[in-house]
This record gives sequence, structure tokens and C-alpha cells, in this order.
Amino acid sequence: MEEVALNFNDGKELYKCYMPFLKNGGLFIRSARVFKMGQSLALSVTLPDTLEPIVATGKVAWVSPLGAQSSNPAGVGVAFIDDKHGLSDRIEKLLGGMLGSAEATYTM
Repeated sequence: MEEVALNFNDGKELYKCYMPFLKNGGLFIRSARVFKMGQSLALSVTLPDTLEPIVATGKVAWVSPLGAQSSNPAGVGVAFIDDKHGLSDRIEKLLGGMLGSAEATYTM
């Protein structure tokens, strides 16, 4: 399983990448690397309020290739599969009221 490390320095970038509409949550990973639909990934995510990364596994739920029609960056949406460390809950606590915001994200 391929490992991907993500470091979020501020809540605004985390908000743009977080996908609360997926069953167990997920993250958009900005990347020019090619991933396949359904590919399993080991995520190592460092949130703005933490020093130690939180580990979760996920599957690629969609791919946004380089030069996609929207203005969104290239990357993949990864749905959390195994979130035994509560990554999704911790992200939602950090984002709080931002989750209801109309501000654009990299996702849907």
C-alpha cells in the first residue's frame, strides 16, 4: 500500500481539502502523481494543532487530472476506510463552524 504524508499548517487549507460528504469523511490530496480509482493509500496526516501525524487508510474515490476543466488543482479524493484514530472527528472539531461555510473547496 502506498503511503502519502499530508501536512496542514492552517485550517483554511484543511477546509478546502476535507470531504465531509463521504460516509466516513475523506481528504483531497493535491498531487500531480497518477493514482487509480479504488487504489488503497496509507495516509499520515498532520493537522494544524498537532505535532504527531494521525494515520488512516483510504481508497481513491475520484481523480482530478492535470488540466481538468474546473479551476481545481490536480489530485485525488480519498475516502477514509479505516479511521480508528478518529481523524475525521478531529478534523470536524478543528473546522467547527467553517464546515457550514459557502467558501469554495477543492472538492464538490
